[in-house]
Amino acid sequence: MAQPGVSMAQSPHHFRDKAANEVSSAAAGERISPADSAEILERIAGALERLAPPPPPAPDFAAAEAFVWHPEERRLAAVRRVNRVDMSLLKGIDQVRDLLVENTERFARGLPANNALLWGARGMGKSSLVKAAHAAIGIAHPAPGLRLIEIHREDIETLPELMAALRNAPQRFIVFCDDLSFDAEDTSYKSLKTMLEGGIEGRPENVIFYATSNRRHMMARDMAENERSSAINPGEAVEEKVSLSDRFGLWLGFHRCSQDEYLAMVEGYVAHYRIPLAGAELRREALEWATTRGARSGRVAWQYVQDLAGRLGVRTES
Repeated sequence: MAQPGVSMAQSPHHFRDKAANEVSSAAAGERISPADSAEILERIAGALERLAPPPPPAPDFAAAEAFVWHPEERRLAAVRRVNRVDMSLLKGIDQVRDLLVENTERFARGLPANNALLWGARGMGKSSLVKAAHAAIGIAHPAPGLRLIEIHREDIETLPELMAALRNAPQRFIVFCDDLSFDAEDTSYKSLKTMLEGGIEGRPENVIFYATSNRRHMMARDMAENERSSAINPGEAVEEKVSLSDRFGLWLGFHRCSQDEYLAMVEGYVAHYRIPLAGAELRREALEWATTRGARSGRVAWQYVQDLAGRLGVRTES
């Protein structure tokens, strides 16, 4: 446990200098020889250097195609197998799919591209599309390499540190945050605003930011109404938070699917995994499943297919 008044952020050099002063004072009062004083000082310095944490190893971006950022350890952990679905299985989102793939391909080729916000209905394939686009474009452009970096919502404030780790790498990076939103007292969105289009250094040329959210402006409606009712200047208070979404040049909206689109999703999964059920019976079961869940979406379709495959003894591992 740290002693009162001692900052954990102080470097070993601070303590070494302090120890030097104390040794010098002791040498003056107790007539310690300069040689003994130097030896004591070196021993203290060596002990302090051993206590200091070693610098984190440089990330090996050739080790994997995707990584997860762990700010508490200051490292990028390689993901050996990314949890994704094939692009062909994403139904009912053709327009937004084409826009994101085109934007990602331009970025992989070193051309100008926009940060992207994928917002809208739950379970409609927002995060699945990001991972599928990364896979498709990564295969098409193997050099210098397109990497997917996942950052968790609660770690947004550490974005500047992550950017520093990526800035000088030869690869190109999609930094991805899933389910991004902010509460009333949360100020971490300011770090994201700075990274997207602010600050002196700005966003590195080899980094692009993709985020998914159920909210178009990443803040709840009651949060906006509270800001309007309590702020001295209501318009400015709301604009401060809403302006975050303006930093994304590409807005892709995902909306609830129709019954036909839902059934197309189910049939696509069933055909892909060769599950022996089709026709009227498959549609009846799929619609009954959606009715019990109270929603139709890609996620609900996948959950039904998982249940169906399990009942029929069909494996769905890719």
